[in-house]
Amino acid sequence: MEFETVIGLEVHVQLSTKSKIFCNASAAYGGEPNEYIDPVTLGLPGALPVGNKKVVEYAIMMGLATHCEIRRFNRFARKHYFYPDLPKGYQISQFDEPICERGHVDFYMDGTKRTVGLKRIHMEEDAGKNLHDSRTSSSLVDLNRAGVPLLEVVSEPEIHSPAEAAAYLKAVRQLVRYLGISDGNMEEGSLRCDANISLRPVGELKFGTRTEIKNLNSFKFVERALEYEIARQSAILKAGNKVVQETLLFDSENGSTRPMRSKEESADYRYFPDPDLPPVVVEESWVQEVKGRLPRLPAEWATELVNEYGLSLYDATVLTTERAFVEFYHQVVASCGNAKAACNWVTSEFFGALNKAGLELENSPVKATDLGELIKLVENDTISGKMAKSVFEEMFATGKAPGVIVEEKGLKQLSNDDEILTIVRKEFDSNPTQLAGYLGGNERLHGFFVGQVMKSTGGSANPKKVNDLIRQEAAARKGA
Repeated sequence: MEFETVIGLEVHVQLSTKSKIFCNASAAYGGEPNEYIDPVTLGLPGALPVGNKKVVEYAIMMGLATHCEIRRFNRFARKHYFYPDLPKGYQISQFDEPICERGHVDFYMDGTKRTVGLKRIHMEEDAGKNLHDSRTSSSLVDLNRAGVPLLEVVSEPEIHSPAEAAAYLKAVRQLVRYLGISDGNMEEGSLRCDANISLRPVGELKFGTRTEIKNLNSFKFVERALEYEIARQSAILKAGNKVVQETLLFDSENGSTRPMRSKEESADYRYFPDPDLPPVVVEESWVQEVKGRLPRLPAEWATELVNEYGLSLYDATVLTTERAFVEFYHQVVASCGNAKAACNWVTSEFFGALNKAGLELENSPVKATDLGELIKLVENDTISGKMAKSVFEEMFATGKAPGVIVEEKGLKQLSNDDEILTIVRKEFDSNPTQLAGYLGGNERLHGFFVGQVMKSTGGSANPKKVNDLIRQEAAARKGA
């Protein structure tokens, strides 16, 4: 029996606010254990939460960017469960009245546009973190992260492969980074997801029994965990057995999932409106104000690159991976005036050098204006393409401008026709046997004379002109 995979992702986005969602304690990453806590974080009696307006604004931004309906009246609810990293015994989240609903995320996969619907986006607080010490067989609790603001982006069950799940997750990360509401750093837990997955016979409309894989914090782990779970569930169903609904953890070391607990439903959490927090009322004027401040999003940039700059969809997708990438590219184009040449240099030499050096774009030794200047030096025949690559390597190593490097190393290309023609004639006269063969139709000897001229000029002659002038002089001698 063949099965169809049905996947839905719950993506948790940590917001880049200075303070936590319901108190003034710092939301910074990396402090000493329990450094960023206060009575609200600890859930002490009488400590009341106060909403963070910036969190609501970021939620509106994400909702607008994903084509959601913004609920004008929404409220917080208490989600009850007992765990050491949850001091209050409940998490403040949103349940039946979330701030954003019914949106979608568009992305490209293998050159094809995909769209995954969103069920909801809601605001909530993060829990703390349990630290397990194998040496003492004990666990400690760090509450720095407790109360840090999150957006939970919940997709519809419209994803049908591990690769598509990873591509969707990358698109969500791309959006939050463009918006500037999160750094999307998966290693630090700023972006993580839970994956709900079930299998059903091909053609069946009813969903199968689903399992949930918790806290996946890399694109690779998302794919590996889902691939394993597909194989596991498929084997169970083919054997005529039933999949158990449960919550799973992914073991990245052996690439398998293991049970964590039975899968809860909403009733298990005993949701009810939080009596300590008033409803959140979002006025239309506020939505319009936020909308007017939204930055250009990846889809807008990509459309412009394809329609106005003449780039391929693939190149446009690469350049819009990060907001900083496409802004850098536009600066290069503004400097050199050649969109396609700028694309070739940015996506190949420049990105390649960054990756090799392990540098982020903001730490690049090469400025966009200098890369544009290098492209212009090639186009006006000051240096050859081969020389340009050598100059770029020096630029990346030293941070010097290309014009300075060309002057220092004497790399200016020889482009004067008369000077090159003089050298061509000299090489013809110095190699009479090869010349006779060339004039007699041995085309392979054309390359011999190109090499001789380039050698005589130390590689500085314009290759195109060398080729043209060799043919011109050969034609003249044939006709003489």
